[in-house]
Amino acid sequence: MYILLFLTISLQAYNQVPENISIRESTMERLSGERFDSSNMKFVGNWPFGSSRALTVDPARELAFSGLGGGVYILDISDPANPVKLSEKIHTRGIVMGLFYEESTQRLYIAAGDAGLEIWNVASSSNPEKLGSYATNGYLYEVAVSGGYAYVADAFFGLRVIDISTPSSPSEVGSFDTPGSAEGIAVSGSYAYVADADSGLRVIDISTPSSPSEAGSCYTPARAGNVVVSGSYAYVAAADSGLRVIDISTPSSPSEAGSCAVDDYAEDIAVSGSYAYVADGSAGLRIIDISTPSSPSDVGSHYTVGSARSVAVSGDYAYVADWSFGFRVIDVSDPSSPSEVGFYITPHHAEGIAVSGDYAYVADGYSGLRVIDISAPSSPSEVGFYDTLDYAYAYDVAISGSYAYLADGNYGLRVIEISNPSSPSKAGSCDTPGNSYGIAVSGSYAYVADGGDGLRVIDISNPSSPSEAGSCDTPGSAGGIAVSGDYAYVADADSGLRVIDISNPSSSSEVGSFDTPGFARGVAVSGDYAYVADGYSGLRVIDISTPSSPSEVGSYVTSGYSRNVAVSDNYAYVADGYLGLRIIDISTPSSPSEVGFCFPPSYAYDVVVSGSYAYVAAGTSGLQMYENIVGGLNERDRDKEKVLKVTQNLFMEAVQVEVHGTALPVTLNIYDVTGRIVEKAVIYNSSPVTVGSDLTPGIYFVGINSFESVKIEKLR
Repeated sequence: MYILLFLTISLQAYNQVPENISIRESTMERLSGERFDSSNMKFVGNWPFGSSRALTVDPARELAFSGLGGGVYILDISDPANPVKLSEKIHTRGIVMGLFYEESTQRLYIAAGDAGLEIWNVASSSNPEKLGSYATNGYLYEVAVSGGYAYVADAFFGLRVIDISTPSSPSEVGSFDTPGSAEGIAVSGSYAYVADADSGLRVIDISTPSSPSEAGSCYTPARAGNVVVSGSYAYVAAADSGLRVIDISTPSSPSEAGSCAVDDYAEDIAVSGSYAYVADGSAGLRIIDISTPSSPSDVGSHYTVGSARSVAVSGDYAYVADWSFGFRVIDVSDPSSPSEVGFYITPHHAEGIAVSGDYAYVADGYSGLRVIDISAPSSPSEVGFYDTLDYAYAYDVAISGSYAYLADGNYGLRVIEISNPSSPSKAGSCDTPGNSYGIAVSGSYAYVADGGDGLRVIDISNPSSPSEAGSCDTPGSAGGIAVSGDYAYVADADSGLRVIDISNPSSSSEVGSFDTPGFARGVAVSGDYAYVADGYSGLRVIDISTPSSPSEVGSYVTSGYSRNVAVSDNYAYVADGYLGLRIIDISTPSSPSEVGFCFPPSYAYDVVVSGSYAYVAAGTSGLQMYENIVGGLNERDRDKEKVLKVTQNLFMEAVQVEVHGTALPVTLNIYDVTGRIVEKAVIYNSSPVTVGSDLTPGIYFVGINSFESVKIEKLR
């Protein structure tokens, strides 16, 4: 006996499916357990690279592990003058704050901020493998490994002791709550030495890992940020009080033996032989003679172009994580005269984003344009980059044809040829009088939001020789821009939204405006409405059906600071600063409401939507990708002509799906009851597509963007 089930979903037959609510709830619960709360958004993948913050080295294999935002580069440093990237496959969900490399096992231990501890097998430098992870209660700053335990500095949750004897399932076996914020750690013998921020250095007896206890402490005059132990001394990087040398020969009674001032802010420290190497923030690398611990003295320094955050030493070289300016190699064979011999340009700070086909283009601050292959959303990878150099700062990017147009700060417009994504190259440039923050391209013109110099209209008919065709000054500071038809819509900071007639590009003029209550940072236009990201005043919905007289019809005050906005179908996606990405239902413009959110590991600057995916430019944590479960599973079909037909024979192995009344091709997803995609298919025409033959028995949901999902059940 066969049972045939025909399901046709259209607007007339729309009903909320209860199981879909449980899908959303279970997805939120699962992500909350991973410390990254979300609702109606599902994390898909990331290219999480940003500023250079942490590093360690493997001297035997001549490798460096460089922590960049939320990921790690593995670099070949056999030629110090020319470091080479071997892998960027280590992606975390958090921010890489600290690294510990264990040579005997060739494992890398990552202190990943909110994401806790991660353990990676890096025996293959080109193909690292994640072994396991452990989510601590706090924010993981640093890790040290001794024996079968990882000792981690977990901010206000103090010292945590993690059993790593089985890397695939690490577990906490002990802890000690220090009085301050545990931010650095070193282990020597039976003691862990914790740099405890304003509570100085804490000495913890770990002879019984399950029951650590404080043996002694020594306060430092400024914030203790990191610590290294060598012999009978602990060397503490203590912010603007520099290097503090603590005698720990009697662990129960540590005392300061000496100190040495620095020029800026001691962030990190490494000790090799008779020298301490201090990452001194904006002052670069300091080399301090510690041969007499009671009287350390500054013997040499090297100013780096960025801000030195971390340092490691091997042989004649010091390796510096230089924040905005990547990985620097310093020859320290003569400590009195260190000099830079090599560097590797690493990513910086994802500010803006554009998506075209299988690629995302990231405006990445001081590191220019990064090209990311997103054809496999769960594992995006960089295929090319173009560094605009000259200390230019890339804020925004737009794509048209074979060119990327970069709003490059003080250097105006940069035109980059991207016909070969793996090898982008400069095609042309046009310096604008102000600071280029935003860009939109339409036809033969690029429209640049140029800060205090308003709107600049650039003729790009010849990309190799762009030139200014016209301009229109605005009363505020032009930061965001959208173009629709004959009008440019400018987010003009404290002057709100400005509407500029660009029908004659050489003679653009303002025809209307609306002063929003906040600080207009970004704008998107859809139909008769402009959607303004208005800082602390959230999302403002402006009726622009009469461009000369725009008026506000609705608003939604988000929880954070609205930086930018993208609109797709009936949703506005708001990049809401530290409060992540917010999804606002704008189907009724006069009454927008929040229907979803997610929290990237760091500040959300920009967002672009393509299909069911939202791509977030998340500052130091790079590109973060999420799937819209609202739009993919539960979005109400508002077009009465759209039909999704699912035909299921419960006792056969497959399901047939047809779709009508929407642009093709479309992607069909099959979700399990947790909201996880278990099968995908592309529908190219109106003919039935067979799916589900490989599914195990259970309940599933068939979903296509802009259609209500359909529940199916497979019995065998």
